[in-house]
Amino acid sequence: MNWKFWEKKNKEDQPKKKKSAAREWTDAIIFAVVAATLIRTLFIEAYTIPTESMERSLLVGDFLFVSKVNYGARTPMTPIAFPFAHHTMPIIGTKAYWDGVKLPYYRLPGLSDIKKGDVVVFNYPMEADSPFYRPVDKRENYIKRCQGTPGDTLSIVDAQVFVNGKANPNPPEGQINYELQTNGTEINPKIWEELNVTISDYSPYPTMTKASADALKKMGNFTMVKPHISPKDSVSLMEEPVFPKDKHYEKWNQDNYGPIIVPKKGWTVKLDSLNLPFYKRAITVYEGNKLEVNGNDILINGAKADSYTFKMNYYWMMGDNRHNSLDSRFWGFVPEDHVVGKALFVWMSWDSNASFLNKIRWSRLFMGIH
Repeated sequence: MNWKFWEKKNKEDQPKKKKSAAREWTDAIIFAVVAATLIRTLFIEAYTIPTESMERSLLVGDFLFVSKVNYGARTPMTPIAFPFAHHTMPIIGTKAYWDGVKLPYYRLPGLSDIKKGDVVVFNYPMEADSPFYRPVDKRENYIKRCQGTPGDTLSIVDAQVFVNGKANPNPPEGQINYELQTNGTEINPKIWEELNVTISDYSPYPTMTKASADALKKMGNFTMVKPHISPKDSVSLMEEPVFPKDKHYEKWNQDNYGPIIVPKKGWTVKLDSLNLPFYKRAITVYEGNKLEVNGNDILINGAKADSYTFKMNYYWMMGDNRHNSLDSRFWGFVPEDHVVGKALFVWMSWDSNASFLNKIRWSRLFMGIH
């Protein structure tokens, strides 16, 4: 019997209580979730290509790694969210976040700025509107190629992008629609497959790269192979109206567009009835101001204004599949707070339409993105 019951035993002399299996599994899962969340937020994250807007540079079924480091990681703006879910819970379809707590936009220092020609993942700006009203970092992820950076003057002439008066390099695997005419001989369907020509039900014009079009020209079956370009000052009822969807620019189209100046942080623009349609959305939706037009007067936050100084940088993003891409031509600028990261490489590519043995596109595995 220990008569010195008032003396505490040394903790080192006491046997350590062993964790239960359930406790060990719980600790391991918590650690894995926290570690994975930090990696996805600050360093690198996996994405997949769901649409044809970047073909043939990127294909439907490509799985990418996107770097958060290159442009600087964006800290969470909607911090309370279910781990590994973006904006919607799988299967049940409910929101995967709570927007009762919102944090201001902040980006860590990056390795470089966004450059023209970079393939960029960003949040789709139009989901600020009905019916979604999603927070910035919970808007759908889009992937396009940057064609214009802050301060650039951009125009499109016969499907060729010009920036500051110079033609932008076209992506080698970029595609447009072509008009074809044959000499009446039957075309072997294998030709379309070999040259990666896309023939769709919703367009009479096949989609292909310039290299594929050049190959068709060399064949004796075709008497005409030319790009299907919407003429200047001509709008087809079959085409989606382009940004800013204003009466002053109703003759602009996806192939002949602009010029337009991409807003730059600190740039002060003189506002008038001609340029207000370009910048109204940025001033109100993206930078949080109230704008009213009263006769010839422009009111910003209740005060009369004839100019505005932008608080953020903006970018002009376009798909490489030019005639099958919903991009800045149709909804305008991408604000810097919507930028997620830079696409680095394809780590897996899956062709859902191929036979079982050919579903993996082996030649695209670990392919760099340029």
